[in-house]
Amino acid sequence: MQKTLSSGYVTVEVRGKNLLIGLHRPDKFNLMNAGMLEDYANALHQLEQDDDLWTGVLFARGSHFCAGADMTSFSADTFGSGDKFTESYPVDPFDLSAAARRNKPLVCAVQGIVYTAGLELMLACDMVVAADNCTFSQLEPARGVVAGGGGIFRFVQRAGWGNAMRWLLTAGKFDSAEALRIGIVQEVVPVGQQLDRAIALADEINTVAPLAVRATRNLARKYLLEGEEACIADFNRVQQRLSQTGDFREGVQSFFDRRDAEFKGK
Repeated sequence: MQKTLSSGYVTVEVRGKNLLIGLHRPDKFNLMNAGMLEDYANALHQLEQDDDLWTGVLFARGSHFCAGADMTSFSADTFGSGDKFTESYPVDPFDLSAAARRNKPLVCAVQGIVYTAGLELMLACDMVVAADNCTFSQLEPARGVVAGGGGIFRFVQRAGWGNAMRWLLTAGKFDSAEALRIGIVQEVVPVGQQLDRAIALADEINTVAPLAVRATRNLARKYLLEGEEACIADFNRVQQRLSQTGDFREGVQSFFDRRDAEFKGK
């Protein structure tokens, strides 16, 4: 059953093992105001806390994903500094705060306009399905500020230096085909199909052992944040922990039984 959170601008719906999180301010191109951002953080907290939920899907209602932050809703001190106005949230929507990072995978579906903070919310997800009508822009320098919600370093991580500088330094706009070419989205589908495809990817993730999925994601993030040696140093500890789980035993047994595994997340 779909539920609307307190701001009225975010919906959540449990669908199988997925939590569908919808931005719901279509008349304003889903501009992200303070209440909407906090509700999104609370939805991510629900995903993290519920053992029956394995994957999240972020999407937006209406013709556009998100035109950015509603500047009238944030003070001049906090706008452009995602870590400042999200540090008290249970889960950081921009995945910046070390104490409030998400552990479960999050798939994103986007359409139409994907600007500034909206692009940063997208880049904070693990994979992205884009409709073929998208326009992207990290245009903060055109407003005299920098992208403070992770857009700068995530753009470089995913697109490489030259591609990132091409769009960050010009504050230019680009389409879905370019987003796919440079790697900031993983698939492009006809407009209207992006949410269904994102849910299908989430369902595909959910066929795999969830504890191993989270461990894989966390090791990959450790590599990005701390480097190769830190990631290598954690391998044995993580592998030993996973080898004591029921999911590991089920994975091995299903191999010998020549059947699909039925993982429980335990």
